[in-house]
Amino acid sequence: MMSETINQKLFYNTVLSQTFSPDGNYLLAGNIYGEVSVFELSKALGPHKVEENELQGPTYHFAAHPNQQVESMVSTNNFLITGTSGEICGWDWKIITSSKAPKSKVAWTIQLPVNKDSYEKPDVNYLVYSKPNNLLYAGCGDNNIYVITLEDGRILRSLEGHIDYIHCLSLIFGFELLCKRAKFICIMGNQLASSSEDGTVRLWDLRKKENTNILTPHLVDKVARPMLGKWIGAIDFTDDWLLCGGGPSLSLWHMRTMEPATVFDLPDEGIHVANIYEERVIAAGAAPHIYHLTYQGETLAKVPTSSNTVYSIVYQEMPQKVLSIAGSSNNLDICTNFNYREMMLKFA
Repeated sequence: MMSETINQKLFYNTVLSQTFSPDGNYLLAGNIYGEVSVFELSKALGPHKVEENELQGPTYHFAAHPNQQVESMVSTNNFLITGTSGEICGWDWKIITSSKAPKSKVAWTIQLPVNKDSYEKPDVNYLVYSKPNNLLYAGCGDNNIYVITLEDGRILRSLEGHIDYIHCLSLIFGFELLCKRAKFICIMGNQLASSSEDGTVRLWDLRKKENTNILTPHLVDKVARPMLGKWIGAIDFTDDWLLCGGGPSLSLWHMRTMEPATVFDLPDEGIHVANIYEERVIAAGAAPHIYHLTYQGETLAKVPTSSNTVYSIVYQEMPQKVLSIAGSSNNLDICTNFNYREMMLKFA
């Protein structure tokens, strides 16, 4: 009976978040049952000793948030950081990448403020980490973005403006060189982009701590898909380009003019992941493929996925080139050449 229940759980398994360890040797994935699986990449990508037709499982596995979901994940040098309902937790890399992993205990926890009107804990839907200043940005279910210092776990402030929950965040650093009395001073310019169920993309100047621009893709006819709603599920940006999609079509916008340059023609039912990678766009969502596209909209590759809906894509170049795809399935799809699926791993 027990194994039947486990099999049923795995049949309905959904992986919401992934990240790599700082040294790039481990891939981690978190699911809707509050569990984290840890894959040692050298083993996973090495000669396979598993039985024929049997997918390789994780090296380690631990319960991070029992009866909750591992909604988001990010890595720092010392900690795996997980986000769930109402809290953000840090896990020591030394422990979770060792045989002690199944008995892992949380190293620290940050509680988020609870809305006094509803007493509901806000979901931590998305996390991004700023290494230069050791700050964590959390996009949450109470419509706020919390700015947290990891020096002592304090919430420094919240960025407010969205009127529905936040799906995704993206962070870039710009560097300006100013000549002052013949001395060059380096100014670090931080910009954050956020996307929300409210249908907007907001750009934030983190030095001035203010919202500098608001984009509403669902109000642009050639981007809008009213049947799928106005929500924006994914965002990424550079100094020149902003990529976003959700209910509205995946689209690439000029940062200077805030006009759409390319509207991608994909057979999806909603976009949950969108990344600018080198000179290409990688995107996925409610469709059993991930798409690699040129900025002009041509398809470079269409990679089949185990999941009918993809919620997470992570990739790295070193020490091994790996792209991992996860979503509404117990399987993770692994590409070492980003244009095709090489193998599958099983979450549990």
